[in-house]
Amino acid sequence: MKTRFVFFVTLGVFVSVVSLLSQDNSAISSTLALTPPMGWNSWNKFACNVSEEMIRSMADAMVKSGMKDAGYEYVNIDDCWQVSRDSNGNIVADPLRFPHGMKVVGDYIHSLGLKFGIYSDAGLKTCAGRPGGLGHEYQDAIQYAAWGVDYLKYDWCNTTTQDAKASYANIRAALDSSGRAIVLSICEWGTAKPWLWGKEVGGNLWRTTGDISDKWAGQNKWPDGSCCSNGMLAIVDQQVGLASYAGPGHWNDPDMLEVGNGGMTDAEYRAHFSLWAMLAAPLIAGNDLRDMRPEIRDILTNKEVIAVDQDPLGREGERVRKNGDLEVWARQLNDGSRAVALLNRSSAGAEVSANWEDLGYPEHLRASVRDLWQHDDLGKFSGKFSASVASHGVVMVTVTP
Repeated sequence: MKTRFVFFVTLGVFVSVVSLLSQDNSAISSTLALTPPMGWNSWNKFACNVSEEMIRSMADAMVKSGMKDAGYEYVNIDDCWQVSRDSNGNIVADPLRFPHGMKVVGDYIHSLGLKFGIYSDAGLKTCAGRPGGLGHEYQDAIQYAAWGVDYLKYDWCNTTTQDAKASYANIRAALDSSGRAIVLSICEWGTAKPWLWGKEVGGNLWRTTGDISDKWAGQNKWPDGSCCSNGMLAIVDQQVGLASYAGPGHWNDPDMLEVGNGGMTDAEYRAHFSLWAMLAAPLIAGNDLRDMRPEIRDILTNKEVIAVDQDPLGREGERVRKNGDLEVWARQLNDGSRAVALLNRSSAGAEVSANWEDLGYPEHLRASVRDLWQHDDLGKFSGKFSASVASHGVVMVTVTP
C-alpha cells in the first residue's frame, strides 16, 4: 500500500507540474496579436517563387518604404520554402533557394527590428505539394523556435479525414511547448467555421473564406471544381454576422491584402484597405514592396486608417445599412467615437448617408467628422453625415461626439 501511495503521490506531482508548465506555455501565446497582425506575405505576388535573397530585400523594403514605421512587422514566407524531410524527420529548406538556411533568414529579419513568419500545413502535404506538418507537429515547432519564427500560417490542404479543431489545437499545443511566442494563423478557409472554435484552441486569427483574388467582385471556382477564388467584395459579404467572434488576440481573417498587385484601380484598393480596417482584419500586404507606386505606398501606410484597424478595443465593424449598392459600415472605437465607411459598389457616383442612429448615437447629437483619406476635419454635424462617393469607392471618416 505504501508503494502504491508513493506512486500516486509522484504521479500527482508529475501531472501538476505538467499542468503548470502547460499553463505557463499557454500564457506565452495569450499575449499575442492583441491588435490584428500587420506584415507582408509572399504568396499573392510571388507564389512559389521565394528565395533568401528576395525575402531579405523585401524586409529591407518594409523598412525603407515607411511600412515598418506605419506598424507593419511580420515578414512571412508562404508555401514552397521546404523540399523534404531528412532521415530524422526534420523539415528541410530548399538548399538552392535558401542556401544559408532559415535561421539566417530569421536573424536578418530580426536585425531590422521585424518579425519572421513561416508556412506549413496540417496535412501530409502543403497546397503546393511540399511536405506538410501531419505527424511532425512538435518536431516542427521545436525547429521553428530554433529558427526564431514568430508567426506560423498553417494551411488545410491534403488533410483527408482530419478534424480541423483537433488538428489546430494540436499545433497550438506544439508551438506553446516550444517555449517561443508564435502567432498561429489558422488557414482553414472557413470550411469548418473556425470562428466558433478558433479562440478556444488558441488560434490568433482564422481565415473566414476561400482565397482572395485581385479583383473587385465575383467568385471563380478552382480548376478541380471546388470553391472558390473570391473577389474583394465577395470576401466582404462573407464577413457579415461574424463580428462577435473577433477581439484582442483572436481575429477573423478575410485573407491577405491585394493592394498594389494591379488587378484593381487605386480607388478600389482604397476601398479594400478601408474595409479591412473596418473589419479589424489582419493587414498582411501581398505586393512587391520594392517597387511600389507612391499612390500604393500612401494607401498601405495611411496611419489614420491603420489606427482604426489597430484600435485597442478590438471591436470588429459591421454593415449597419444597405441600400442596393450603397452601404454604410460602422465600428465602435476605444474612445467612444465611431469609424464609418460609406461604400459605393455601383458603376456611378452616388450620395451615401450615415444616420447617427445606425451608429448607436442619438439623432440630436452634434459630432465632429474627420475624413481619413483626405486628412481633413469636415466640421460638426447633427443627425447624419452624407458624402458623394465615387463609383467603386469609399469615404472613410471618424465621427466623434
